[in-house]
Amino acid sequence: MNDDVDPAAAEEPSTSPRPEPYPDHWESDVVLRDGRTCHIRPVRPDDGPALTAFSEALSEETLYTRFFTASRELAAQDMARLLVADNKNRVSLLAMNGGEVIGVAVYDAVGRAEGEIAFTIADRHQSRGLGSVLLEHLAAIARENGIHRFKAEVLSGNRRMLNTFEAAGYTPSQQIEDGIVVLDFDIDPTHRTRRVARGREHRAEALSIKKLVAPKSVAVICDQAGEGSLGASIVNNLVSGGYRGHIYAVSPEGQAVDGVAGFQSLAEIGEPVDLAVMAMSGSAVENAVDDCAEAGVTGIIVTTGGFISGGDSTRQKMLALRIREKGIRLVGPNSLGLINTEPVLTLNASVVPIMPGRGRVGVFSQTAAFGTAILSQAAQRGVGVSLFFSAGNRADVSANDLLQYWEDDQSTSLVLLYLESIGNPRKFTRIARRLARRKPVVAVRSGRSSQALPLGHAVRSTELEATAVDAMFEQAGVIQVNTLTELLDLAGLLAFQPLPRGGAVGFVTDSDSLGVLAVDAATSLGLQPVGDARITDPAHHMDGFEKAVSEVLADPAVDSVIVTHVPSIHESSDALSAVMTKLAKAATKPLIAVMLANRSGPLVGELTTYGMPGHGSVPVFGDVEAALRALRSVVDYQAWLASPRGTIPTWSDVDSKRGHDVVHAAVEKMESPQVRAELSADDLDTILASYGIHLWPAIPVVTEDEAVAAAEAIGYPVVLKSLIERYEHRTDLGGLRLTLENERSVRTAFLSMMATLPPDASSKLAIQQMAPPGVACVAGTTEDPLFGPVVSFRLGGLYPTLLEDTCFRIPPLTNEDAKALVRAPKASAMLLNELLPDGQRSAELDVAALEDLLARLGHLADDLPEVAELELNPIVVHQKGVAVLGAKGWVARPLARTDLEARRLL
Repeated sequence: MNDDVDPAAAEEPSTSPRPEPYPDHWESDVVLRDGRTCHIRPVRPDDGPALTAFSEALSEETLYTRFFTASRELAAQDMARLLVADNKNRVSLLAMNGGEVIGVAVYDAVGRAEGEIAFTIADRHQSRGLGSVLLEHLAAIARENGIHRFKAEVLSGNRRMLNTFEAAGYTPSQQIEDGIVVLDFDIDPTHRTRRVARGREHRAEALSIKKLVAPKSVAVICDQAGEGSLGASIVNNLVSGGYRGHIYAVSPEGQAVDGVAGFQSLAEIGEPVDLAVMAMSGSAVENAVDDCAEAGVTGIIVTTGGFISGGDSTRQKMLALRIREKGIRLVGPNSLGLINTEPVLTLNASVVPIMPGRGRVGVFSQTAAFGTAILSQAAQRGVGVSLFFSAGNRADVSANDLLQYWEDDQSTSLVLLYLESIGNPRKFTRIARRLARRKPVVAVRSGRSSQALPLGHAVRSTELEATAVDAMFEQAGVIQVNTLTELLDLAGLLAFQPLPRGGAVGFVTDSDSLGVLAVDAATSLGLQPVGDARITDPAHHMDGFEKAVSEVLADPAVDSVIVTHVPSIHESSDALSAVMTKLAKAATKPLIAVMLANRSGPLVGELTTYGMPGHGSVPVFGDVEAALRALRSVVDYQAWLASPRGTIPTWSDVDSKRGHDVVHAAVEKMESPQVRAELSADDLDTILASYGIHLWPAIPVVTEDEAVAAAEAIGYPVVLKSLIERYEHRTDLGGLRLTLENERSVRTAFLSMMATLPPDASSKLAIQQMAPPGVACVAGTTEDPLFGPVVSFRLGGLYPTLLEDTCFRIPPLTNEDAKALVRAPKASAMLLNELLPDGQRSAELDVAALEDLLARLGHLADDLPEVAELELNPIVVHQKGVAVLGAKGWVARPLARTDLEARRLL
């Protein structure tokens, strides 16, 4: 699915009359149970003829199970009723395939928060999972409209529809009246409904890619098939790569290519075609889509561009929509193609004349140049590939689809990604987090610091800083690197060596100075060298070298071993390689070779059946620093794997509905041009309290006597503070007076602040109870256009802000996510009862209460997309809990999130 395209950017431009306002964000493409796609959208006033054709094609059995009678007149009346939808009290959804309605779902609001639902699926499209997909989308829309329960009436004999609700993870109550089952169930998301929906999403998307990368027949469709043409090159690559399926060349002349039969059209072939590779102009691609659908094509690779004009990607979006609506997946435009080295297939359906060796590394690349470079360097280093996939502008198929596929692919044990943009990072991190628990995922992300987007990538831009995006990858267990060289460095280490248990490193070297350098470099990267490097000379004493490496490998204190060697000009490395291979095959720890003065080269190891190095081969680096950087990344990955997964907490004191009501009311009060509005103190207090976050009251005061009265009402000691942002947390600017223990100190502080602060700051003062001694922190949430909700955390004060010591996570937060977020800032030692640089130990604080607060904050952010920004400042963590002393919040009309509760190809 195109998880990398903005849902608001992927809708179909149309001149058709639509209900006002038309909810564009409800439109989506989905993959069904059989791996093919369809388009889901709200009904439009001009859908009457299509709905009539749909109802007239229904069998009597389908009519009876839906309407409890076989009356076509009743069906026609119902189709007419569907057209009268206001997208609030009545919502009608259509499932479309090539302009044909293949499924219908509707709800009618009854009461304030309940809707009656009904589904009808075309006979030949039943058993494809359409009912469950429509239910997910209808439920998501209903929740958006304030509806939280569904009712449905189903014939007792209609087991298929009854099973649809239960299989979706809902627990409907049932009443039977005259052979009709009345179902009633809550549609708010639960762990079970999410687990079911994501399991279905995974199976469908993985199947769609499996069909795409393992076709039984391939047609290359081109403007011209003459020698030297792009089309002829692709055919040549298919033939020379040894593809075992049927190959067809399609061109206006019907010319044969490299012994492959030529045809003038797909229809002329007379046999089904699974995959079409297009090498022709944009208009020719668009004209060939219908022919592909007629021929039963399940995947189209577009190797050419021309669909973006002056930054306008409308034409590309239209192409993707048109192809997906016909049940076909699109790779590209501007794709290199794909290469599958599976021995029973050996498919090179690409423009790259390189058939990589067979291996266990899956490669995904968006840009053509980078994809070619990966294949070239992988071949030089002896890293074999299971599947290479180039998505180009990835108007449809994206990295998320490939991650779904690789999760189940037994031929792939390591995934390499080159990403130019991510349109659905919430979904990406969700899938990557699951996959990374089973297989390492290594990524190079262009625009990592600038967040720039290449031309043709129709995605939203993030407003987060680069460190926030890095934190999302870290949270998902994705190993990030900066260059292609680093990507291949890690590929050699992860594909062939075991993971280390920890960061303890042993060194064996033939140079004392090089050994010292290696130990220093390891320490600077946070690794732990075990003793000094062992000195040995393999050039003259190979037995001694083997003994030294064996002993270091056997040391229980050592987790990894790095062998550094400076080869002489005329020295042969064969003997050294043989020893390294022998030792690596028996080792349970990573063994890495550094051949100084050589650039990183082929792995050392025995060749497999396919002529490529096998497991246990030793990666060779050209310098110590590169080897240690790769090792450090692997050590961090192992630590992530070893960390508990955690669970998403639940709380008995959370009232999400109350929070929703207050937020929705605040948004409704916003005037039309207003981008966002600050929440009132009462609304903010209610929203926070709905999620179990209690804000300490601050009583505004205008006069000296009011300040004294407020202090006595609250109880001493108190603080007096300015409510103006610049001053309210700043004792150094005179905006905050602490530990006022009696009437006299309150009066003195009030008069002093009135005299010293500017009028705007002194006119807004407040009295608040003094919190117990502790450490001040700041936590917040942001609704990012791309990432959706993000939780941030740092310690309080000016210096953490200046040092950019703010850390981030994507909610919902597990208990382990919250624990990690507390410990992520560099200054977190202040919270954790640890030794500080001055030799003193920090106070023992209730960090568990802080972790709970962050998890609640994540739940709030995940629940309420209308909360554009929220800041809790300060939060004082003390020995018996936390005190939230200040808060600000803003609401806005949010963009549709890229990863909604309902499955979709974004």
